[in-house]
Amino acid sequence: MLVNASKFMEIKKEFGSFDNSIGRFVDHTPVVNRWRDVKAIPSKTALSDQIREDLMKRGFRFIGSTIVYAYLQVVGIVNDHIVSRFRYPQIISLPTRSSR
Repeated sequence: MLVNASKFMEIKKEFGSFDNSIGRFVDHTPVVNRWRDVKAIPSKTALSDQIREDLMKRGFRFIGSTIVYAYLQVVGIVNDHIVSRFRYPQIISLPTRSSR
């Protein structure tokens, strides 16, 4: 979508990067959840609703809260790894942007 690409570039110009724009919603600190079962992981949250609303106000089209939440997971803003996974302790001890 050319509209979304254009709006993305506007956000990048305003905040210096898209990361800075999204990071401001969580004070640039990842959200670390402690889910015990994969079924407990939501498909969207109040955070993804808030970001979606902001993007819509900025002119984005065809963007939903579920897509925003998936993006937050993929880029590491939201950590939804299951606590029983053998690598969970290592994952939560990785440096975050705020601790670098």
